[in-house]
Amino acid sequence: MTPRATTPTAPADDERLRRWRLVLGGDAADGTGRALTGRDAAIDAALGALYGRPDGDGRDRSGGLGASAPSVARWLGDIRTYFPSSVVQVMQRDAIDRLGLSALLLEPEMLQAVEADIHLVGTLLSLNEAMPEATRETARAVVRKVVDDLERRLASRTRAVIGGALDRSARVRRPRHQDIDWNRTIAANLKNYLPEHRTVVPERLVGYGRGARAAGKDVILCVDQSGSMAASVVYASVFGAVLASMRAVSTRLVVFDTAVVDLTDALDDPVDVLFGTKLGGGTDINRALAYCRGRITRPADTVLVLISDLYEGGIRDGMLKQVAAMRGAGVQVVVLLALSDEGTPAYDREHAAALAALGVPAFACTPDLFPEVMAAAIERRPVPTPPPA
Repeated sequence: MTPRATTPTAPADDERLRRWRLVLGGDAADGTGRALTGRDAAIDAALGALYGRPDGDGRDRSGGLGASAPSVARWLGDIRTYFPSSVVQVMQRDAIDRLGLSALLLEPEMLQAVEADIHLVGTLLSLNEAMPEATRETARAVVRKVVDDLERRLASRTRAVIGGALDRSARVRRPRHQDIDWNRTIAANLKNYLPEHRTVVPERLVGYGRGARAAGKDVILCVDQSGSMAASVVYASVFGAVLASMRAVSTRLVVFDTAVVDLTDALDDPVDVLFGTKLGGGTDINRALAYCRGRITRPADTVLVLISDLYEGGIRDGMLKQVAAMRGAGVQVVVLLALSDEGTPAYDREHAAALAALGVPAFACTPDLFPEVMAAAIERRPVPTPPPA
């Protein structure tokens, strides 16, 4: 009999086998029959060092990065060579979580090798108190790089959106001559244009309702600094610095666990704010809200933003009474379960429902949505909430 001819493997099939081989790890049962050489072998080694390979009983072995900073630094260099930045950041987080490498982040050489992102900042902040002095400046440089990138991405739009809301909320119908906003007055009266006189009759004047030096709104950011809120703390510090740079906003930043720390004096530098936080510990929302409430002098012109997953370790009824009292006095209260790109976190649903009954919806907010949330609160209109997942 004539032997059956074999069909050559198509390029698409060959690439599929290659990818499955990298995923499955090359043990005897992976079924691909594919050997790796060159760059693919190096990629496989980098993946195996972190994720390990199943042993003969089908159980996962631990990864093989070792316990020294030089070996980890080499591995970090390898994964930056073979994978895009987004994948590198995921693998770094997995290495810290799976292999317990947090302690190595206290070494300057290790910090210089990592790909900086917001999750790494959270890890560094949680290690802040254990950090040796030799590492602190390197850590600050890593944090500053991430913070500067966030500010470049978020600052311009935040100022534009919130600035517009402040202008609209400050207008009056009978301004003094020096307070007339002529551009908006003309726009509001275009229907009264007289072509024969080539002029607009200003039946309605639009003006600035406050002097240029006066703060239009008081904003208080009250931020839970428990360990699960790390990304929210980073974003809140950036937004706090942006708001503090706006002349028409008086901004206060308060962080809390079981104690309350007012970081308002550090708002000109979000890196100083972040290194003033202490991630982890318990939570006393009632105490934090009581502190913020005691600093409110203009309730009708105040927006308080509580950023917390609402797991209260203090007095539950006290927390709700603080919110109810502020609402009754005219304060605009907004509750964000998270301020991050990570979606809705685990949160206390009973407390969220109790706040909703007080007219204060609690929802997770992305950094891109935050300016619109603040603008709506400033203008005292319904706050935009993301659709349910």
